[in-house]
Amino acid sequence: MSDKSERASVTGVVRRAFPVQLEVRAKKDTPSVSTIEGYASVTEQPFEMWDWLGPYSEVVRAGAFAKTLGENPQVQLLLNHAGLAMAYTKAGTLRLSEDTTGLHMEADVSTKRSDVGDMLAALEEKSVDEMSFAFRVTRQMWSPDYDQRDILEVDLHRGDVSVVNFGANPATSVAPAMRAADFDQIGEDDARALMERLQRRFAAPVVEPERVPAGHPLSLYLAQAEALAL
Repeated sequence: MSDKSERASVTGVVRRAFPVQLEVRAKKDTPSVSTIEGYASVTEQPFEMWDWLGPYSEVVRAGAFAKTLGENPQVQLLLNHAGLAMAYTKAGTLRLSEDTTGLHMEADVSTKRSDVGDMLAALEEKSVDEMSFAFRVTRQMWSPDYDQRDILEVDLHRGDVSVVNFGANPATSVAPAMRAADFDQIGEDDARALMERLQRRFAAPVVEPERVPAGHPLSLYLAQAEALAL
């Protein structure tokens, strides 16, 4: 079985989501612009996460954003971590700061855009109530049993803050999908067991290869299965 200490070796861009209350208001003396204000992250509030080894607790510690915010990171406001930027720190339309609650954001968005209009409508009718942020962990501390991760410092540069339908924070009753970075950390025995489970789940009907016409979609599956020795 995998050793829980492997959790500490996972790197790359990660995302965390939190239930939020975003305030939307018209920007004074600026036609066709609204301001969104709220929190993209909260600090000192443990929440449950999941990886290939099961559940663990995670806490973003107070001060985790101080260094990266002091370096004027380039961060964009997105919808579901995708699409065109709706606000940008480099343009001054997205403003980030850290206070005793967490990572505070304030963004000026153009109501002339259809995607912005859709997002604002969803926020106002409370159809969407979560925010997420994309970041890299630069300092962390794990408990001796690797069942709690304290995020001490993050890097927001070229990341984003996003209004999301559902995020990766299990506190919102949505567990994250396994990331490629997680899969790379699985031990050989666990990876083999997972592959066997996936084979059973996605097993194709038994078909004689010589009876499958070339170019048929199933012929690609058979070629891949042969290459993988499935």
